[in-house]
This record gives sequence, structure tokens and C-alpha cells, in this order.
Amino acid sequence: MAPLRGSHPIGSAPRTSDGPDHDHRRPPDTNHATVEALGSLSKALETVERARGQLYGFHQLTGTADLELDRAVRLLREAGHEEWARRVEREILGRNVIPGHWTFQIIEAYNRTYYEPFRSLEHQVTADLADGRDHLYEAEMKEIRRTAGHPDHSAQPDSSLPHSREVGADGYEGDEARPDPESREPRT
Repeated sequence: MAPLRGSHPIGSAPRTSDGPDHDHRRPPDTNHATVEALGSLSKALETVERARGQLYGFHQLTGTADLELDRAVRLLREAGHEEWARRVEREILGRNVIPGHWTFQIIEAYNRTYYEPFRSLEHQVTADLADGRDHLYEAEMKEIRRTAGHPDHSAQPDSSLPHSREVGADGYEGDEARPDPESREPRT
């Protein structure tokens, strides 16, 4: 994983009173290297989730195309092209996408052979090495990158949400006092 920007390495960010909830704090016996390794494993699983989604897209698009062939066959017949209609029906409609497989069977094999074992192992590793706490790497990254005291940088979801504030591009709300743009003083 890429190193994080910020003034503190992962795991050494100062704890604030509004820090992460218990489920997103590193267990006392879990070191930085373990958090980084778990973050990498989680990222790999998230990538597999995206790949799996692509398989479902492939499945649905292929199924949609196959169903559209019914219309194509009908239209070819109506246009007087019976032989072409028969060939589309016989050679393409309902055809396997790879030998012996329709797309649902590819998804089932992928799930059984790769996705489910990967997901299960990731869960087991996280349970063993981090008391089952997910996204520790990201939670620590959030602590490093957020601005303490800024209303849109809180550590945890606000139970009073949903609410919205009009915040300008400069990060200030409504008529909130803004520093003089000519001033070189940093925002605090």
C-alpha cells in the first residue's frame, strides 16, 4: 500500500476525544505491520468484489443479448429471411459462452472456487489478528488526514444526521468569518 500523507505514520496519530469508535481502533497487541498487511488483504478482497461485479455485468449483458435474439429471429422471418432466422436460432440462441457453460455457471464456479474461499480466509485472518475489526488501516488514515474540530471531519457518524450545511469552496459555512484573502496567515 502507498505510504500515507500526513504528519504521523499509521498507528501513531494522536488520539482525540472524538476519535474512532471501538470497532475501528487497533487492538493493543496489533502492530503497524499487521494493520498494513490487513489493509492490503482487505484491498485485494475489495478488488475481487469489483471483479465479481463485472462477472454479474457480463452475465446480465449476455443474457439480455440472448433474449434479444428472439426478436431478431422473428424480424428476420417477417422480412422473409427464413434460412438466416433458422441459423441464428440454431447456432447462436442459447449457445454456451464457453464449452459447457452459460454465464450463471461461470459465476457459480468463480464464487465456489475463488470468491468464497478468499472472503472466508480474509474474515478468519481479521478475526485472528485484529479481533475481527475491519478497516483499521483506513480508520487510522482517516485520523491522520482529518482536520480536528472541522464539522465535516468528525471521526464518527453524527447520530443527528441527515443534516446539511452550505459550505463554500474555502471550507467555511455561510456567513462565517473568513480570513482576509490578502493575509498569509494559515487557517487554524
